[in-house]
Amino acid sequence: MNRTPLREKGKKAREKTTPSSRVLIITGMSGSGKTVALRAVEDADFFCVDNLPVSLISSLITKTSGKAGTKNIAIGIDIREKEFLSGIERTLNALRSKYPIEILFLEAESEVLIRRFKETRRPHPLGGEIAGAILSEQKILAPLKKSADRLIDTSSMSPHQLRKLVSSIYASAKPRKDLAVSLISFGFKYGSPQNIDLLFDVRFLPNPFFIPALKELNGTDKKVARYIFQHAETKQFIKKIVELLNFLIPLYIREGKSYLSIAFGCTGGMHRSPALVEEISRHIGKRNIDLNVIHRDIS
Repeated sequence: MNRTPLREKGKKAREKTTPSSRVLIITGMSGSGKTVALRAVEDADFFCVDNLPVSLISSLITKTSGKAGTKNIAIGIDIREKEFLSGIERTLNALRSKYPIEILFLEAESEVLIRRFKETRRPHPLGGEIAGAILSEQKILAPLKKSADRLIDTSSMSPHQLRKLVSSIYASAKPRKDLAVSLISFGFKYGSPQNIDLLFDVRFLPNPFFIPALKELNGTDKKVARYIFQHAETKQFIKKIVELLNFLIPLYIREGKSYLSIAFGCTGGMHRSPALVEEISRHIGKRNIDLNVIHRDIS
């Protein structure tokens, strides 16, 4: 599934606009990391405003666009801004007819969002029971998600990893890469990551867990990697996977995909899948991509 299609909505309108600023709207599910994303683009020299009333958006862009020191604008919008969400299509069409608007939508699995709210002990903005509030929010935000230029699922990401990914996409200090690629290791015993583009089961490989000297280590340790890669089937698997990715990545870029999520799962996510992700990252990192390595189940 193409998680981050770069749609051409409003392209003709953008060509007619005079503002030189890049206008980014950051929105999505509560608990999905919108604050982290907003801070990341702020560090990338965006002028940031959170939860701005929709009636003031146009005025803000007009007053700040093209001004010295204000090349890019980021606006945080969430479920609290009911005025924006009540007439979302009309609002977006009006904004996109005047300005080069881009929408970043963040989401996460319901179970992950529930856990995050429980860990922080924060109430959901819609109130009531968390699971029900999340379901209601998903329905309310569905039109906004459909209109988004870029979707990022943060279920498997730490705040640091999300910050790094957003910075790699929107930082203006360096040339924009053709594709943001996330390599994720995980354990099937803890559930498969959702919204993954490609998923590989590597439980067929020899398991270091049963080697006493390696059991307490993880796949990023050289001793574990040495054990895993001494087997012929591992070497052959890596060779075939790298060949496949070298074939697919240019095609995904040509198709307009901007975010590719690839997961490798073993039983517990501690040994085999992290070792493979680390090795694969060394083979595809030289391409014109922003590469993010995520070991979901290594504590």
